[in-house]
Amino acid sequence: MADTTPGMVCGHHHLYSTLARGMPPPPKQPTGFGEILEQVWWRLDAALDLDMLRASARLGATEALMSGTTAIIDHHESPNAIEGSLDVIAEACAEVGVRVVCAYGVTDRHGADGARRGLDENERFLRGGGRGFVGVHAAFTCTDDTLEAAAGLAHDLGVGVHIHVCEGPEDLAAGARLTRLATDDWLLVHCVLLDRDLPGTIAHNPRSNMNNAVGYARPASRPNPTILGTDGIGADMLEEMRLAYVAHRADDVTASPDDAWSWMEGGYAIVPEARDDVVTWTYDHVDSPWHVAFTPGVRATRVVDADGRVLLDDGLPTLVDVHEVRAHAAEQAARLHARL
Repeated sequence: MADTTPGMVCGHHHLYSTLARGMPPPPKQPTGFGEILEQVWWRLDAALDLDMLRASARLGATEALMSGTTAIIDHHESPNAIEGSLDVIAEACAEVGVRVVCAYGVTDRHGADGARRGLDENERFLRGGGRGFVGVHAAFTCTDDTLEAAAGLAHDLGVGVHIHVCEGPEDLAAGARLTRLATDDWLLVHCVLLDRDLPGTIAHNPRSNMNNAVGYARPASRPNPTILGTDGIGADMLEEMRLAYVAHRADDVTASPDDAWSWMEGGYAIVPEARDDVVTWTYDHVDSPWHVAFTPGVRATRVVDADGRVLLDDGLPTLVDVHEVRAHAAEQAARLHARL
C-alpha cells in the first residue's frame, strides 16, 4: 500500500492538438475516420504556427505534469511551420519540467517538398542532440520512397520510426508496405486493423480509438511490447489505464487490470528515467492496478524528479505559472480558431 508511484509516461501524444478544444465545427460532419482526418486534424495542423505550437505544448506539458505524467512521447505535424518545430516542443516541455521524446510526422500530403522538409526537421533535431524518433504520419499518406527514406534516416541515426499503423481502413495496406522496413526499435501506433505481426513496440490508445470509432486493437493478442498513449487527448495516464482495462474487459471477460497496468508501465522501456521520479497521489493504494481500475478521481499532489527538483506542489506546477500558461494558450487558441 502506497500513495506514491514513479512518474507516468504518455506513450503517444500530439501536443499540437491541445488548442483544439472548442475549435469551430468542421465544414461538414465527418462520417468516418478518413473524413475526421480531412475535416478536423489536417485542417488544424495546417493552421499552426510556432507561437501557437509553443502555447499548445506548454499547456499540454503542464496538464501532463498535473496528472503525474513526467514524460511524453510526442508525434508532431505542422506543415506550414516545420523548421524548428521540434525545438519549440522540446523547449516548452523543458520549461515545465517534463521530459519529451519528439518526432516530426513526415507525409507526402503536401508534396515531395513537404516530405523532404519533414525528414530534414527530424534529422536536424536528432543530430543536434534532441531526443526522439524519426516520425512518419502513416503509410497511406506516404510514397514508398518516403517510407524508405524515413527508415533509412532512422537507421543512420540509431533511432526507431514513430508511425501510425492501420488506425483505420484507409491504411489497411500498411502491414504489407512496412514488413521489410520495420525493426524492433520502431513505435507502431494503434495497429487496430493490422493484418500481420510487425517488429516494434505498439502504442495502444483506447480512448482515441473509441472516439474515432475505428474498433478495438486487441493489444493483448499481439506478441509485441505494448505501451499506453492518449493520441493527444490529454496525458492522464491513470485515467487512460482505467479505460484500457474496461475496453479490454469488454472484449474479454477474463481480462485483468494487471494487463492495462503493464501497458502503462511499458513506457519506461523508452523513458527509463521516469521510474526515478516520485509522484504523490491523493489515494493510498495507487500502486495497485485492482484499486486504481475502480477508483476514479485520483490526482497527483506532488512531483519530485530524479534530480530532486519539486515540479508539482499541492497539485500546482512550480516552474511555470499555470494561470499564465492557460491565458497564453487561450490567446493562441483564439488565433488558431480564427484561421479555421
